[in-house]
Amino acid sequence: MVQAYKDAVHCWKAIMSDVSKNRALLTTIEKFARENIKPSEVVFGTSGWRGEIGTDFTFNNVRVVTSAIIEMLKSNDSVVMEAMGVSNFNEIKKRGIIVGHDNRFLGHDFAMEVIGLLQKEGIRTWYAGEAPTPEFSTGIEMLKAACSFNLTPSHNPANFAGFKFNPSDGGPAGPEITTKIEKIANRMMAESIVLNPINPGNVEKADFTRLYVEFIKERKTLNLMRIRDFIDREDCIICVDNVHGSTRGRIEKILGKSSKIKYFRTEDDLLFGGIAPEPSEKNMKKVVNALKRSSAGFRLGVIMDPDGDRIRHADGSMQIPMNYFGAMALHFLHVHKNISGIVAKSVGTSNLVNAIAEKLGIPVKETKVGFKNFRPYMLKTSDERAIVAFEESDGISAYNHTLEKDAIFGMLLAIEMMAVTGKNLSEYLKDIMDEFGYYYPDRSGISVDRTFVGEPLKKKLSVIKQRFKKGTKVKIGEKNRTVKDVITVDGTKLVFNDGSWLMIRPSGTEPKVRFYIEARTKNGKRAVFELAEKMTREALGMDNS
Repeated sequence: MVQAYKDAVHCWKAIMSDVSKNRALLTTIEKFARENIKPSEVVFGTSGWRGEIGTDFTFNNVRVVTSAIIEMLKSNDSVVMEAMGVSNFNEIKKRGIIVGHDNRFLGHDFAMEVIGLLQKEGIRTWYAGEAPTPEFSTGIEMLKAACSFNLTPSHNPANFAGFKFNPSDGGPAGPEITTKIEKIANRMMAESIVLNPINPGNVEKADFTRLYVEFIKERKTLNLMRIRDFIDREDCIICVDNVHGSTRGRIEKILGKSSKIKYFRTEDDLLFGGIAPEPSEKNMKKVVNALKRSSAGFRLGVIMDPDGDRIRHADGSMQIPMNYFGAMALHFLHVHKNISGIVAKSVGTSNLVNAIAEKLGIPVKETKVGFKNFRPYMLKTSDERAIVAFEESDGISAYNHTLEKDAIFGMLLAIEMMAVTGKNLSEYLKDIMDEFGYYYPDRSGISVDRTFVGEPLKKKLSVIKQRFKKGTKVKIGEKNRTVKDVITVDGTKLVFNDGSWLMIRPSGTEPKVRFYIEARTKNGKRAVFELAEKMTREALGMDNS
């Protein structure tokens, strides 16, 4: 007997509780996605609009959001057009819009809904099919398209879908664009508008991986010939875990077939085997185990999320999170490739890169969380161009590359590092730390009462920056430290005189307070975490027992 589900939420819970047993319930989810016309609030967060398939992310709601974007574009609003990098709607129609998706359930069908509505307005469209985020960014530039719609929720679990908007510079849409989309879309949602589907006509396609390779060759930040030669000549193994995502098949097209490159989780799996498909330490076990079994002189492993904008590295000796790899990228691009400029990092990122930058005379720009905040330093016209831009949450790009984070770039850069330095990543990292100091970052957090979410939580936490000003003495474990700097770009970050630090910021979507910390020894992390939690509980008036 088939169980009836009153909504997609309960159906997804059943599916995710046992993906092998309940995979067939995806047909029920599709029914909810097509028939549910309940409106949803549209919020473009740090990387687009996201929602649960069949609950928030439905065919009607996708039509509404697409129609809202079309209304915005047709309005010829000067602020929007400037942020888009176009003069008017007619230019958008001629230059066209790229539409595609990652490997999520119903990705193709949602994309066809979007293309049909765009074509109705006379807008030229390209269909990218299943494609990673960096191919949208490079495709925009190579085709001189006006923008792209990428239907992906990035690293979110299988029950989510998403909608990324990238203007003509290929980077994430800024608030000048996303605020307008939200306003129009939520007005339409409030009116409970139901829109009929429009079948697309002729769907124009392009080879977006070929365009990606051409882009890399033109920009010259990476040396593809050196990378390919290294793989051909050296005793190496490269393991790539695609986690069933849209990066599958891309590396082979870029680097060619090689028995030295091993691929994991390339088969179709709309449910990602039941895991959250993020480049986490836990999810990297397949790659790490393969590297440890290998006797190759050079070993590299990577895991990339479904839309290819996040990456984590390993070499068999250790995993190298972005906190470290971003710092290594700065050192490599500046010292070995003679690229000058600044370094851009999110404020919760390790200060190893700060130590390197200080010694090499490179300015540091710390931004709020969200890759879109790096745009001022990634544009060709920037007075202060970033040598590298990266964030603690596994995203990276670099000089003359895309304004979007790019996992494939992160992998290619790691191979070139090995080719030039003659060392595995962990060896190169040790050399850097021996010269610039050892740093041990980590993150954690605590849950708080739901009534605190949003402004009330921000207000309560703001007392921390008032209580702990520059020069304040604090005790971390058994050590006395002094607050050397207070940074309030995103939450409150206290930097201490030994180079350790803690950052306390509220979650924007959950009843949680997040801690980002860094100690100068492995054993020192616990004491910094304890101080961060103590400060938070005191600020919120919570029991510290």
